[in-house]
Amino acid sequence: MKIGFDGKRTTQNFTGLGNYSRYVIKLLTKFYPENRYSVYSLKPPAPGFQIPSVDYHYPARRFFKAFWRSYGIADDLKKDEIDLYHGLSNEIPFSLKKTGIPSVVTIHDLIFLRYPGYYPFIDRKIYEFKFSYAAANADKIIAISEQTKRDIMHYLGATEKNIEVVYQNCDPIFHRRISDEEKLCIREAYNLPASYLLNVGTIEERKNLILTVKALKGLKDIQLVVIGKETPYAKKVKEYIKSNGLANRVHFLQNVRHTDLPAIYQQAEVFIYPSKFEGFGIPIIEALHSGVPVIAATGSCLEEAGGPGSMYTDPENSEQLTCQIRELLNDHPKKRQMILDGYEHLKNFGDEKIAGQLTGLYRKILNNA
Repeated sequence: MKIGFDGKRTTQNFTGLGNYSRYVIKLLTKFYPENRYSVYSLKPPAPGFQIPSVDYHYPARRFFKAFWRSYGIADDLKKDEIDLYHGLSNEIPFSLKKTGIPSVVTIHDLIFLRYPGYYPFIDRKIYEFKFSYAAANADKIIAISEQTKRDIMHYLGATEKNIEVVYQNCDPIFHRRISDEEKLCIREAYNLPASYLLNVGTIEERKNLILTVKALKGLKDIQLVVIGKETPYAKKVKEYIKSNGLANRVHFLQNVRHTDLPAIYQQAEVFIYPSKFEGFGIPIIEALHSGVPVIAATGSCLEEAGGPGSMYTDPENSEQLTCQIRELLNDHPKKRQMILDGYEHLKNFGDEKIAGQLTGLYRKILNNA
């Protein structure tokens, strides 16, 4: 098979959608190297983000590059004899249908429709147009969780038979146990406290960091480490921290190297992820691989990511979260059991299994084309 991929975020985006895009392509090149994989991008990969055994294609003309991605790309896909196109980040080219090339699109979440207040009006309208077009015109839709599948059916009107749920795993660097020497180096480099809770993710209102900060007030002898890009919401959180005398207990880390994250995860006591809504929740998977018990929020798909062995809190109830954290810090057998349950749950996200699901879906589409 000759598979073409949307490279918008594969080559330049260093967070969620970019990580997902590279993850999918790396998996397929590893487990199904007999296929040909081509990435169509406006720019070459950023340093360190080029994937071996992948062909990269760029627009021939310097100008109207955005037009190429939405329309002109069809001619290149046809010329390169691509069998199937996979839109990795919620959209497909508007010109794809006329080529006769089958397509699949991954839709990650529809938070902009469920919680429109988190997004500017113009952004919502652009997203709605692109997502709706992709859902209506792709041969199959991949949802990254059962929650996202339900939302696609509800908000975009897609039929259940046209949607496949395919989970994702995290970067393999989180699968490796970090040596004590490496941990010590990272602890010193980032001046980590001796005992800490961990939160990783963009510091925005939806991700609800303030719930964890409020829960910290009721705890003693534990600190909080926060890693994530700051938005204006971070100011609100920091004002609460200052006014409640928590400034010396909450540590915001900036410019953390991706390769340093596993050591930071593996030294945490508990991973807290109280987001009000997610499409999936990859940081939870990273924590489970790191052997750290997880407390996440109810109300979206985080139970799918964390599994039955993790704990879940009402995203509006800081007292409940305080009690759950205290229980884990004091009940060591429970903590150990949660870690073991986490490893068992991770079997649902095996790389080979996911690669097989994707390849099987591609073949199914092509056989019916």
